[in-house]
Amino acid sequence: MEQLLYNIELFFYDLKGQFILNFIEKDRYKTMLTGLENTLKITIAAAIIGILIGILLATIRSTYDKNYETLKRHKGLKYYLMSILNFVAQTYLTIIRGTPVVVQLLIFFFIIFASSKNGVAIAMLTFGVNSGAYVAEIFRGGIMSIDNGQFEAGYSLGFNYFQTMLYIIIPQVLKNVLPMLLNEFIALLKETSVAGYVAVTDITRAGNVIRGTTFSPFMPLIAVALFYLVMVLILTRVVRKVERRLRKSER
Repeated sequence: MEQLLYNIELFFYDLKGQFILNFIEKDRYKTMLTGLENTLKITIAAAIIGILIGILLATIRSTYDKNYETLKRHKGLKYYLMSILNFVAQTYLTIIRGTPVVVQLLIFFFIIFASSKNGVAIAMLTFGVNSGAYVAEIFRGGIMSIDNGQFEAGYSLGFNYFQTMLYIIIPQVLKNVLPMLLNEFIALLKETSVAGYVAVTDITRAGNVIRGTTFSPFMPLIAVALFYLVMVLILTRVVRKVERRLRKSER
């Protein structure tokens, strides 16, 4: 029994030493805080960019799909314009969804924005562009699932197609696709862990920097994992509250 107590005491003493070494000495905890701040900045900005791109692309693609027969019958300017926009949207989705996000990040940093050294801003844009492709398909599926009677109701109120989309369809779609958006944002948060490839000090790179300095992998890597876990749990809780409020509003 005494040996067991001694081993437990020794374990916690060693754990305390590891904590001091990795986070307290030379204020290494500040590196973790900087990484956490950059991770949150990148995730939030990328989510906003992704939603804006996703709604735009989903509107273009669903408009083309829902009105294809009518547009084709008249073959006016609208038909050719929507055909071009739909082609551009499909090309964008194919390229972005068909290539790894880390490759996109490297292309943005070393080729497209080679003259810029603002890695955080480039990461925001890259992850936003990447997320936009997935959000677009989520929203498109939601729009296509809305009954055509909703569009007719909008027309009866004097709205044109895009006003109907903005004021009637999109609010309903948001309620329907919220769980899928949550999954996308959780995936986005975890995908930002590759931002260190372009020398951005995100939370993962911060942990690696400390690990490389102290040669003690356990504490910094476990801390990184806990940070991601806590952020995902908070995000999940927030979205569940929003879902409950949306259900109440429907009643």
